[in-house]
Amino acid sequence: MGLSIHVAKFGKDINEGSLQSPLLTIQAAANRAMPGDTVVVHEGIYREHVRPGRGGTGPDQRIVYEAAPGEKVVISGGEPVTNWERMDDSMYKAVIDNRLFGGFNPFSEEVGGDWFQTDRVDHVGEVYINGKAMFEVASLDAVRRPVPYTPAREPEWSVHVWYAEVGEDVTTVYANFGEFDPTRENIEVNARKYCFFPERTGINYITVRGFSLTMAATNWAPPTAMQEGLLGPHWSKGWMIENNEISNSKNSGISLGKELSTGHNEWTRFGDKHGTQYQRDAVFKALHIGWSKETIGSHVIRNNVIHDCEQTGICGHLGAIFCEIYDNHIYAIHTRRMFGGAEIGGIKLHAAIDTVIRNNHVHNCDRGFWMDWQAQGTRITRNLMYDNDIEDIYIEVSHGPYLIDNNILLSMKSIKDMSHGGAYVHNLFGGFLSIVPVPDRFTPYHFPHETAVLGVVRIMCGDNRFYNNIFLGTQDLNRPKEKRMDLTGWYHGGIIWKEDGTVAKGLASYDSCPTPEEWSGWCRSLHDVLDFAAAKLPVFVGSNLYFGDATMYAKGEAGSVCVPGENPQAILKEGDDGVFLSLDFGGHLTEVTTQFIDSAKLGEAFEPRARFENPDSTDIVIDTDFFGAKRNKDQSLPGPFSSIAQIREGMPVGRLK
Repeated sequence: MGLSIHVAKFGKDINEGSLQSPLLTIQAAANRAMPGDTVVVHEGIYREHVRPGRGGTGPDQRIVYEAAPGEKVVISGGEPVTNWERMDDSMYKAVIDNRLFGGFNPFSEEVGGDWFQTDRVDHVGEVYINGKAMFEVASLDAVRRPVPYTPAREPEWSVHVWYAEVGEDVTTVYANFGEFDPTRENIEVNARKYCFFPERTGINYITVRGFSLTMAATNWAPPTAMQEGLLGPHWSKGWMIENNEISNSKNSGISLGKELSTGHNEWTRFGDKHGTQYQRDAVFKALHIGWSKETIGSHVIRNNVIHDCEQTGICGHLGAIFCEIYDNHIYAIHTRRMFGGAEIGGIKLHAAIDTVIRNNHVHNCDRGFWMDWQAQGTRITRNLMYDNDIEDIYIEVSHGPYLIDNNILLSMKSIKDMSHGGAYVHNLFGGFLSIVPVPDRFTPYHFPHETAVLGVVRIMCGDNRFYNNIFLGTQDLNRPKEKRMDLTGWYHGGIIWKEDGTVAKGLASYDSCPTPEEWSGWCRSLHDVLDFAAAKLPVFVGSNLYFGDATMYAKGEAGSVCVPGENPQAILKEGDDGVFLSLDFGGHLTEVTTQFIDSAKLGEAFEPRARFENPDSTDIVIDTDFFGAKRNKDQSLPGPFSSIAQIREGMPVGRLK
């Protein structure tokens, strides 16, 4: 057993670190902690960037950082500002000595990087009223006369604005607090880039448990840069991040991502090669420096509440391999929408090799999950997702095998499929699906359960399996958004439009894919040269249930049932003790001839020739449901529920931690 090193607000960093003689700062404890030790932090706000310089030596010899049981411990990247001077009406200014920021002034660093999009200048600095972020504007006049920013989720809050001028010695912040009096409220500003993030790579086997971590001045985190996060392992192995509340990162909450030596925004800085080529380069550079299961990843991210981060709740390129991400509540990601780009989502991972994402509750985000490049061996199971603007799950330029099963997906768009080699089993789809072939994008695929690259190839689409799912028709909870949003352009590619101007539901997007029999005939022909640049791979479909205007695969589905005359509506209600779903299937669940789904049924993904199997190479057997209950192999139901008894009005489907 290691030592317990205590930290408390009445301590001193010269103390011995006992409960009776604690240290004052978490960093002082980090400097002393050895493998097997536990740093116990007692109640209070700790305004510091914790930089652990040492990790554990294995899963059983970790260094643990934890909040004392029952005590509220905040690690903050913010600092209070109290010297507000009233100028006129609700406009104030504060002159801040730059020594507050140390060597890093967040009000002088602009947000930016590869795949970043904006028509304005944004800084990583932020101003908060009682812990809620304000909106940056570009001039004093915009502070004096704020107007609502209509793209925001809360445009009425967007009139609380600030503007900063940075000098050599001081930074002057001008703010319009609206109805708030800054002399009576808690006004804070970002002062540190991170809350808990090692300066060096290779700091392994650390646990971060039970904290509230907030207010970090992180920058944009694309896959071709050193990916910053309020909290993260910084290219290490074996971290456990659990039971924390993570909020108010300017960009990403938790980063499991890439380090610096494999590239940092070269596309933006040099512009001589496309960003996708720099990203391919990053993969091979990572292999060159030892990217493997032995050195990187295998993190556990569980039971956290992550909210109010403007890029991602969890991000990571290359560093999120062989991970488990489960039981997290992720919401309010990218809700201010002052900038954008191709790296936004509740969870946005590249190369999530053999990573399992399960039992998460994700809502009120731009996108829910975005699995981009090399989603191989990835499993997304038993997640509750709704009220995500673009879609619940986006799989981009991956070759599989990946498995999406037993999820409740109720946003306007359930799936955007820009990949091949996936399996969709026992899901409830409340939104539409779309597919987008990408014949000009070449991305890697791997040897099974390894980081070693087997090949690089284009995206054809198809090679997907759809078994035992329920497809709802147009939902009232999505109809207003579907009418209001612009569903054209790259963000929404692959949508099938009906003659009445509505979006087709069900598997209409896959009607252009061949059946397995058609594909087999083409491949056997010696007289025709198959154009792989234009071809789509076959789909394997059966035993699904369709309601309302959701249509089945046009070329036939064995065992499926379509009920066009009925369109049950999913009704979600959030209460103090959870999220509750009401949905009446009208007795049609038992009409579907379901199939028992396991590795033998799913087969292999086409490009990598890799089996659908567990990360330990054992067979996948989909014999549990959304709740974790065992399915009856002989009398299974379609969708994420295993028995009629489970399905009742107001059934609990999610927790609000």
